[in-house]
Amino acid sequence: MSVVEQMLWVEKYRPQTIDECILPEATKNMFKEFVARGELQNSLFCGSAGVGKTTIARALCNEIGADVLFINCSEDSGIDTLRSKIRNFASTVSLTNSKKVVILDEFDYANQNSLQPALRAAIEEFANNCRFILTCNFKNRIIEPIHSRCAVVEFKIDNKDKPKIAAQFFKRITHILKTEGIEFEPQVVAEIVNKHFPDFRRVLNELQRYSVSGKIDAGILVNLGDESFKTLVRHLKAKNFTEVRKWVGQNSDIETSSLFRQLYDKATDVLEPSSIPQLVLLLADYQHRAAFVADSEINIMACMVELMSSCKFKE
Repeated sequence: MSVVEQMLWVEKYRPQTIDECILPEATKNMFKEFVARGELQNSLFCGSAGVGKTTIARALCNEIGADVLFINCSEDSGIDTLRSKIRNFASTVSLTNSKKVVILDEFDYANQNSLQPALRAAIEEFANNCRFILTCNFKNRIIEPIHSRCAVVEFKIDNKDKPKIAAQFFKRITHILKTEGIEFEPQVVAEIVNKHFPDFRRVLNELQRYSVSGKIDAGILVNLGDESFKTLVRHLKAKNFTEVRKWVGQNSDIETSSLFRQLYDKATDVLEPSSIPQLVLLLADYQHRAAFVADSEINIMACMVELMSSCKFKE
């Protein structure tokens, strides 16, 4: 783990075993059975951002002592990834005689015309030597032949389990805050947990960012929205498509109209004057389309792409 990762609470306090993970009881018991057998299946973990898919994948590998190759497909999703990294890893025998596992995180970013079809063949080719665990937010972005070659596990929390899971996470969060020496108002922490539930990663990241003052109080409820918007603007200004797409996916709870209104209200602060009329036209156009589109995330991303290409941000 890098020095930067050690500083991040999501890494520093990432559970290392299945027992430490916060999951519905039935789901946890299923993963415990995997560990007890000491054998993993090729698996596709599906669910919204921050629910623990990657953490579970890592914990499973930790507990069976697997030799792991980890690839984040939002950063490394081309066919060369398979031809070099994956093939070199999967085709060799572990020096310690450990089981080999490739974790392909955020696999819904993987190219559907190159890496995904190629991985289908690789799963079969290396069946005797290697297992694959794929994680994704949107399973409909994974081609069907991958689905059929994996055990599909959906990370869903039933309504009856939500109070218990939220309470467990609240307890975990307050323990982290106490360990880090951060003062906090319990009702504020509870409100943040409820606001972003079940995105535990986002809760931790937001609380860590705000904790630099040494205290978590009601002020965070105002500042969270401002900081999140500033992050989006920074990525738009850098024309970083991958990070903008991540931001949109992680903030899927935001209404399109609210996001567009915030862009409109902040236009004079973030854009050169000559670009403001173009922004207004863009927002009006995509706001109108939002009433008819089947996938609001794609509509928002189309707007963000056009904004990045046609508007000039202030330095």
